[in-house]
Amino acid sequence: MTRHTLTATALAASLVVAAVGADARSLNPFDWWKSKAADAQTAAAAPDDAPAAKVPMVEPAGRVPDYRAIVKTYGPAVVGITISGMHKASSDDEQGQGMPPGGERDPFFQFFRGLPGFQGGPQGPQPFRGQGSGFIVGRDGTILTNAHVVREARDVTVRLADRREYTAKVLGSDPVTDVAVLRIDAKDLPTVQLGDPQQLEVGDPVLAIGAPFGFEQSATQGIVSAKGRSLPGDSVVPFIQTDAAVNPGNSGGPLFDGNGKVVGINAQIYSRTGGYQGLAFAIPIDVALKVKDQIVASGHATHARLGVTVQELNQSLAESFGLKRPDGALVAQVANDSAAQRAGLKPGDVITEVNGQPVQRSGELSTRIGMAAPGDAVKLKVWRDKSAHDIEAKLGTAEGNTVAAAGDTESANGRLGLAVRPLSGDERSAAGVDHGLLVQSVGGAAARSGVEPGDVLLAINGKPVRSVEQVRSALDSKPKSVALLVMRDGNRIFVPVTLG
Repeated sequence: MTRHTLTATALAASLVVAAVGADARSLNPFDWWKSKAADAQTAAAAPDDAPAAKVPMVEPAGRVPDYRAIVKTYGPAVVGITISGMHKASSDDEQGQGMPPGGERDPFFQFFRGLPGFQGGPQGPQPFRGQGSGFIVGRDGTILTNAHVVREARDVTVRLADRREYTAKVLGSDPVTDVAVLRIDAKDLPTVQLGDPQQLEVGDPVLAIGAPFGFEQSATQGIVSAKGRSLPGDSVVPFIQTDAAVNPGNSGGPLFDGNGKVVGINAQIYSRTGGYQGLAFAIPIDVALKVKDQIVASGHATHARLGVTVQELNQSLAESFGLKRPDGALVAQVANDSAAQRAGLKPGDVITEVNGQPVQRSGELSTRIGMAAPGDAVKLKVWRDKSAHDIEAKLGTAEGNTVAAAGDTESANGRLGLAVRPLSGDERSAAGVDHGLLVQSVGGAAARSGVEPGDVLLAINGKPVRSVEQVRSALDSKPKSVALLVMRDGNRIFVPVTLG
């Protein structure tokens, strides 16, 4: 079977998403024709000097938003951003080209590659140019964009829709949320209206305006495809997924809802080619505004840290921990000297609520903790040993070992399909653990679930294992499934195993 890998690509423009009426009904062509006729009669009866709304609201009958009015009214507040700077290439850069840190492995590489003026070189500092988008949120010249748009920038130029250009000052940027705030020396500028991403529903129409590949003031439309998406490497932002066509150059531009209000900043796409393939992701505007306020006040943004590594639950894992539904964030690892450790959290705990708000997916926990302030006290509801517990944690501030395989093999249990043995003292020290069993060979149920030779088995169903006999004992009751906590390359993960 051919395996395709999707690459997360940061766009050179950001886009904001806004919500549409939640009562939209189907677009029956006959209903639409009748509604248009009724509108015509109403318009004919209205006085000639009756004032018209700048941006028509989306009708609950499901009619298409007036994209023309949105572009005419708020397009002037969308700007193009050009940057230049010097990047110091290193031997680790992909193919030795002068590009942002991480080379072609960096998901932001597509932002720079292929854009006019981008230059590469084998070694040493190399000049580069890039282009993105942004939008004006303050009449005093305050502009929002993506942090990756202005990363490593020495000079930033903002080009307005009327082609006036200004040198911009970067007030601050936050790599955690990928939000940056710029300011230009101008007054009485056009601004966007800001919406509420919480009111968005899947299926609502959205409109993006930006500068894909440098083509400024380009508008594309689509719908909200999903909400609250967690992406690899982005643990804080609950992305809005859309199918509005966005490409490199759109990063930092706004995403509008059907009422013409900005609900997000376009930040990333998922693509096999580096171009648009129907999967675009925007930072919710409420997240961006919280970061903006911190940057304007202090020049930087801070984020809280709980100190846990979490993973998603599935039905097998949920059953292993005695949960009826796979809701919550499963704690796979607790960092030393962290808020989580001081509060008593343990691997195998399932966090189901934060301050009374349900946690259904692991990304929701990361978002709520990451957007809290360091020093905040949070009340967690934790599922442990098949019962609920209340834990309070005071949040901190946000800032790999290979397991050897050697020795005799001892079969743990035929149903599980593992051959394991206790770790030696040197192996425990190398792995940074005080207990565990080395997986030497895998077959059957464990192999089908993804357990690999070289993994270190640390616990079964949340209970530590130090001997082969403890593994056998955990299987004596003939459970339908078990949750194995394994360490692999220094990372701890839960693996659900369905037993035959």
